[in-house]
Amino acid sequence: MAAHEDLPAPAGEDAHDELLSLRQSIDNIDAALIHLLAERFKCTQQVGRLKARHGLPAADPARELLQIQRLRGLAEDARLDPAFAEKFLNFIIAEVIHHHVQIAGQDSSAGGSAASTPAP
Repeated sequence: MAAHEDLPAPAGEDAHDELLSLRQSIDNIDAALIHLLAERFKCTQQVGRLKARHGLPAADPARELLQIQRLRGLAEDARLDPAFAEKFLNFIIAEVIHHHVQIAGQDSSAGGSAASTPAP
């Protein structure tokens, strides 16, 4: 994304300043989202290792359904499209399950020592 975009002359300097300020806020929120997702995935990696050690399945459809219902409610409360929130969570869940499957594969190939294997 370009750091600067020329606005039509009628927009004026005030509009340009407001646009820059809003974009800075968006950039800050994007950074926070990335950091939150990184923390979330650190936790789900630990869940994956725990599941692998105990022979539990990578996916937990009942938990996933509860999470989707919970996030849809949170989205409604926040005036965010619940369908969007569900799609977003489904994307994250699919990635988490993928990681859990990888961890389980590492665990079985390492003779049950996935806890000491670094996460990908």
